[in-house]
Amino acid sequence: MYILLAILVFSVLIVAHELGHFIAAKACGVQVNEFSVFMGPKLLQVKGKETVYSLRLIPLGGFCAMEGEDEESENPRAFTAAKWWKRLIILVAGSFMNFLMGLVVVFFLYGNAEAFVAPVLTDFFEDCPYASEEGFQPGDRIHSIDGNRVYLYSDVDLFLSRNAEQVYDIVVLRDGEKVALNDFELKRVPYMEDGEEVMMYGFYFGTEEATFANKLKNTWYHGIDFARLVWISLGDLVSGKVGMKDMSGPVGIVSVISETGNAADTVAAGVENVLYLGAFIAVNLAVMNMLPIPALDGGRVFFLLITTAVQAIFKKKIDPKYEG
Repeated sequence: MYILLAILVFSVLIVAHELGHFIAAKACGVQVNEFSVFMGPKLLQVKGKETVYSLRLIPLGGFCAMEGEDEESENPRAFTAAKWWKRLIILVAGSFMNFLMGLVVVFFLYGNAEAFVAPVLTDFFEDCPYASEEGFQPGDRIHSIDGNRVYLYSDVDLFLSRNAEQVYDIVVLRDGEKVALNDFELKRVPYMEDGEEVMMYGFYFGTEEATFANKLKNTWYHGIDFARLVWISLGDLVSGKVGMKDMSGPVGIVSVISETGNAADTVAAGVENVLYLGAFIAVNLAVMNMLPIPALDGGRVFFLLITTAVQAIFKKKIDPKYEG
């Protein structure tokens, strides 16, 4: 079941991406010849005023076929005939739709939330070595760790775990002001919990009521956090912290989504986990697709800006074959 759900999630993300291109193209006056949900042989099609809307057999993605997008066209409403800023909007719209979809899914998952754990210290374990005038104090909100802004409670553990030396530059918000704790050594220490020794920092974190405003705020923070995780992952790939074996294509992504669902105790929890991971992948697609890599929208945006700049400076168009 989770494999089918994973394939559906992946397809929906691609269809949403193409829908972004479609809406932007229509808004900018570019002719769309066909908008298809899924791929392969046609199961159903409806002819609009100028656009064919089709449903195809294979539930993998979809496409938005614009006039003149991949071939020469004399049509004044072709993609290549549109002003450069309109083409820019159309190219960016797919990634924007993926990002927006990720936010919508996270907000939906917050529907029944009553409170959010916040990166705010409310109290400390007994004999915690980090509670002092020079260290942390009750009420401190952790603002940043080693220059990385802390948006969510989960960011605290993320950025603490990425510093092997365990000496941090931490900024907290205290009584409305930023207080810097530079070169602050912070390590897990042993505490007894339920008769067992557990390694912890010794912090108690508070919660915030899940009001509508806080749901919106945390949804936005999740979107920013997801995008930042993509950049962190790319940095780890370049630095060698992770290798090419850790990367996945569509098949690997479907497998991970399926495993995430199966790891849950109940079907409802499994579906929630799949949707949450789907939201992360949606934002991941949005960021990755805007990288200046040929064949991706980001690559097309890059070439569009280059050709527009060259044309503005030298008053001469670059032959499209060079971009091809």
